[in-house]
Amino acid sequence: MEIKKLNQNENELVLEINDITTSEINSLRRIMIAETPTLTIEDIEFIENSSALYEEILANRLGLIPLITDLKSYNIKENCKCKGKGCVICQATVKLDKKGPCTVYASDLVFEDPKIKAVYPKTPITILTEGQKLKFLATAELGIGKDHMKFSPGIIYHINKPIIKINNNSSKFSEFKDKYPKEAFKDGKLNEEKIINNNLQGVCEGICDDIIKVEYDDNKFILHIESFGQLKPKEILTKALEVFNEKLDEFSKKLKDSKPNNIQKIASKIKVPKKK
Repeated sequence: MEIKKLNQNENELVLEINDITTSEINSLRRIMIAETPTLTIEDIEFIENSSALYEEILANRLGLIPLITDLKSYNIKENCKCKGKGCVICQATVKLDKKGPCTVYASDLVFEDPKIKAVYPKTPITILTEGQKLKFLATAELGIGKDHMKFSPGIIYHINKPIIKINNNSSKFSEFKDKYPKEAFKDGKLNEEKIINNNLQGVCEGICDDIIKVEYDDNKFILHIESFGQLKPKEILTKALEVFNEKLDEFSKKLKDSKPNNIQKIASKIKVPKKK
């Protein structure tokens, strides 16, 4: 397997991965989306709420606020030594106490653990008018996307690597030039690297085959990891690989421990007739 980094910034990582099957890369994608844990507000006890929003609406909004997650400090509740009862290494306390008139933002949340913060501090929660109050006590805990999508760490997808043939000298170039996105050009010419890195092959495909023709390689993939901000893209990938390895180890162990099933027993008794 060969891995090449195509693009990276704070919340995005684009990799080219060669010599891997569709099943393998799709399994990795699914684990990143559904089984890479993040920290989210889960249980809320409202002490006072005279805002215009029902508590169910507020709870939904609070649960969808992305929180900076430290995977080294917290365990998933079900896997914790406290056996799901709740302790300092599987949940964190969060408080809020605001009185109007004001707009309540995610930055107003006060976490017991100073390392936990809202990824986007200016996310509005509600507006309080004169005399209105909002006060609650809540807990944030790790969870995974297959239990609820609010725990999912980002948007992850892959495509087969495009094979792009560009002819900047085509007689039709001046006629169709303005139809291609500006991000596809470098120094006035259509550029393969720009097209792939900006995921523009689908936009460029079909405009004019004399200028750009796009085909796809079945054994090479472009993997896009776009984080919601709780974890860095590299952390999402690293954690997903750890989960993948744990699943493979568990599968291998169960294969060794398993007894032959009924089909195997029946198959062992079947006698293949000899050829005459």
